[in-house]
Amino acid sequence: MSLKAKGSEAYGHLGWFQVKCRICATTLTVGIEVVYKCPKCEKKYNAYFCEADKRTLKGKCPYCGTELVTAI
Repeated sequence: MSLKAKGSEAYGHLGWFQVKCRICATTLTVGIEVVYKCPKCEKKYNAYFCEADKRTLKGKCPYCGTELVTAI
């Protein structure tokens, strides 16, 4: 009988690499898609943004006005 990993520990699970855009709630995969974050508000508001909303916001965080940077 072979054991298979299930749940969040399973091979290929992207739960630790996925974030939601704060504006449009699109699920973004860090490392595959371009994801922007606010360095100041990242932990407080979980402030991640998609590429389209970054253009809408003109590259500035809507909470504090800081320049958005790419999440790695």
